[in-house]
Amino acid sequence: MSTATDTTTLTAKDYATNQDVRWCPGCGDYSILAQAQKVMPSIGVPKENIVFISGIGCSSRFPYYMNTYGIHSIHGRATAIASGLKASRPELSVWIISGDGDGLSIGGNHTIHMLRRNFDVNFLLFNNQIYGLTKGQYSPTSEENKVTKSTPWGSIDHPFNPLALAMGADASFVARSMDRDPKHLQTTLTRSHQHKGTSFVEIYQNCNIFNDGTFELFTEKATKADNTLFVEQGKPLLFGATQNKGIKLDGFKPVIVNLDEGASIDDVWVHDEKDFYKAQILVRMFDNPNLEGHLPRPFGVFYDIDRPCYEDVMAYQIQEAIEKRGKGNLDKLLRGKEVWEIVEN
Repeated sequence: MSTATDTTTLTAKDYATNQDVRWCPGCGDYSILAQAQKVMPSIGVPKENIVFISGIGCSSRFPYYMNTYGIHSIHGRATAIASGLKASRPELSVWIISGDGDGLSIGGNHTIHMLRRNFDVNFLLFNNQIYGLTKGQYSPTSEENKVTKSTPWGSIDHPFNPLALAMGADASFVARSMDRDPKHLQTTLTRSHQHKGTSFVEIYQNCNIFNDGTFELFTEKATKADNTLFVEQGKPLLFGATQNKGIKLDGFKPVIVNLDEGASIDDVWVHDEKDFYKAQILVRMFDNPNLEGHLPRPFGVFYDIDRPCYEDVMAYQIQEAIEKRGKGNLDKLLRGKEVWEIVEN
């Protein structure tokens, strides 16, 4: 008899634990947790087949608050542990929770190699551009000249662009969402699960204690419409309160056009998630010094392609080896092929 959970009867409350949620009041992590709990019943995976794995940081408390299996692992190594779990238990739905420090500093090397290998896992990078758990030092995504406890005269580091890094590592799914747009975040998490391969999702997350308001240009009602661009497959890139502004490509350079001032919607860039080159432009749109004017910050799924998953290719390779050479013998393998015989004189 099957003991698998019938997910059709579950709600978000079934994915909440009895643990006290220990984040600062007002932290963006609360919203991300709530959206994950709302999405889980709809993905069609039994609770006992869902695993949340985290490293170290504020975001890494996540597994305690999800009523699924979970691992609170070590700093920067959640990706390595998740890779091993997926290789051995490919039927599991594996979610990696990390922050900009955990995933891009000490864990940066593990992150890029997981992306290129393309395990079928979901990587959620909470980006608040600060080290929150250790009380406010600058992080790998903090902007230049950022004044923090560890950079009293301003940071001289050039920051990582997480999605550009993911594209450079040949990630097969790249997306961005934010803590303060619940519906968009739910849609993005659902798309992440639906993708077969490593899904890399950057989530803008407000740290209201050590870096409050760093993303308010994109989250506040008064400024959001003119500073955010929500991309959708097959739709023109429009933004603004009345959707009267668009993005046009001038060669490979994005420029803003105004439909109220004679620009044609036929000239506006139509989003294609399969276009690698345009995805590179999208993820770089806001930090390219060669671009003129103030461009909106893109959100949504930028890139989504099919590529063989590591665990599937590995299983095929193992089966092929067994068919050709038979099942292995561990004792024989450890003994090796060279044998010395000791003879008494």
